[in-house]
Amino acid sequence: MSKLTSFRLLSFDVYGTLIDWETGFITALHPILTRNNKSDISRQTILSTCVELESAQQKKTPDMLYSDLLTTIHPELCLRLGCATPTSEESAAFGKSIKNWPAFPDTLGALYKLRKYFKLVVLSNVDNESFQSSLKGPLKDFPFDAVITAQDIGSYKPDLRNFEYMLRIVGSTFGVSKEEVLQTAQSQYHDHKPCRSLGIKGAWIDREGAVCGNVGVGEEVWDWRFGTLGEMAGEVEREAGEKEG
Repeated sequence: MSKLTSFRLLSFDVYGTLIDWETGFITALHPILTRNNKSDISRQTILSTCVELESAQQKKTPDMLYSDLLTTIHPELCLRLGCATPTSEESAAFGKSIKNWPAFPDTLGALYKLRKYFKLVVLSNVDNESFQSSLKGPLKDFPFDAVITAQDIGSYKPDLRNFEYMLRIVGSTFGVSKEEVLQTAQSQYHDHKPCRSLGIKGAWIDREGAVCGNVGVGEEVWDWRFGTLGEMAGEVEREAGEKEG
């Protein structure tokens, strides 16, 4: 398939692609960093440490709810960043901060354009309650065609089971084959590398300055590459216009 409009379904990563999880992490850590006079720690150091601890915990406890996982890693994260041990209340607040993570400015406009041409499915590394808080908040109840979370599957991406589960669901629900699915995601580590191994095509939303999921992953893989989801939606509209013309 040489055109985006050849696909029937977009499978979305959410946190990093639609929701600005990096700003969410930084904002949630801001109070404890400030109190410990660590506000000068670089964004890359904070995010790299977050992702290292998060990935290790996901492998250790693949069935742990994502909000609980963030609560669990928070004390070690604070220590790694040179802060005092947080209270249990502070760690719990970090775990519940997902609802406050903002959407990227282009997200909603792009989604409403894309839904004219594709089924839109969520494949996210969070728990159901956390995703619903984002859906009710920054995603403003956008009508996705299906929502699949790590809680539903019992494992976290990049585990291949997550993508295989998604393919089964979209096949049985929408009659869509693997060749008709385009994984649309920011993270090389969580999405594009495992999808390549399964033969799932991918559109890389390579957001400027993104650290999570793209540092230290080796050679980057993608079939299409865009700086924002808005750019991708614009290309889809261009292709669709050519067809109509």
